[in-house]
Amino acid sequence: MNPPPGFTELYNQYSAIVYKSALRVTGNTADAEDALQTVFMRVWNRADGVDPQGHPDRYFRRAATNAAIDILRSKASKAEAPLEASGPKAVKESTYLLKETLRQAVATLPKDDAEMFLLRYVEGLSNGEIAEIFNVDKARVAVKLHRIRQVLQAELGK
Repeated sequence: MNPPPGFTELYNQYSAIVYKSALRVTGNTADAEDALQTVFMRVWNRADGVDPQGHPDRYFRRAATNAAIDILRSKASKAEAPLEASGPKAVKESTYLLKETLRQAVATLPKDDAEMFLLRYVEGLSNGEIAEIFNVDKARVAVKLHRIRQVLQAELGK
């Protein structure tokens, strides 16, 4: 089966962005590869092609974030727990466990909240860029992010 028109060019240009975005969210190369595959399979299956609204890099980052969130949620629903590593690297282990705990907490958020949090604090988008993506006011993004951080802090404090 031949790829849709322009697919190869999109893949060549944006696959690295998708992979890196997914890797930052999931913290796991296998999951990032799964997210990459998911994003481009969705592009492949769309009859009308990609609609990045003039910002394909933002489109693919958001798509990668969504795919990665889906993977985190899937893992959370299966109650996967990270394997405990043994050895003298306690600081590295505690950092890993903290990141895993945060990932699990993010997976419990509503999808738009998780996406907004990850776009801001993982992908580094500004509040203005996020406001454009979600088609809301910049001040609303700031308030929403504050509330999301409070929810995550409460979840991490359990």
